[in-house]
Amino acid sequence: MQHFIGWVPPEDFKEKVIHFQKKWSGNTITEVVEPHITLKAQGGLTTDRKWLDQVREMCRGTNPFRVQLGVPAFFGEDVLYLSVCSEKIFDLHKQMVQITKPTSKQVDDYFELEHFVPHLTLAKTTYGLSKQNLVDMAEAADKEFRPFPVFEVDRVRVFEECSSNTYTKLEDLLLGSIPHMQS
Repeated sequence: MQHFIGWVPPEDFKEKVIHFQKKWSGNTITEVVEPHITLKAQGGLTTDRKWLDQVREMCRGTNPFRVQLGVPAFFGEDVLYLSVCSEKIFDLHKQMVQITKPTSKQVDDYFELEHFVPHLTLAKTTYGLSKQNLVDMAEAADKEFRPFPVFEVDRVRVFEECSSNTYTKLEDLLLGSIPHMQS
């Protein structure tokens, strides 16, 4: 059973993304996982969940921050995503990697640390679409999601694999929930 940690957009925007994804018949990504921005991939997130308490604590000490979605882009020709603009997301990612201690091979395999590109995946060829579908979808996404929204990230979601390559919510972790000392 694998895990990953991500941020899920507000419900209304999440539903807009799902509706958009379902316009392309054969796009099975909606059966795999809800729309999200991955903050920490599977590497180092062991099934014993010993990392979870440390991640909870780190989240409590992290202030909420903003992300802005941006223009559609590709990883190669096989993955279409909405880009993400936020400096704070890199800090959060790096802290999660430090806590979970993935191997250097896992860091490379999951494109973490200096290879980390925050994104919200719209479609992949491995989930039923052709490369041409992705090109067409990118053009439509550029129109559909403009002006690109800005969101407050005030919680992150721990996902758990419930069946082969299908992920659901395990737990939401609030950001910045450590009360500040009054002086």
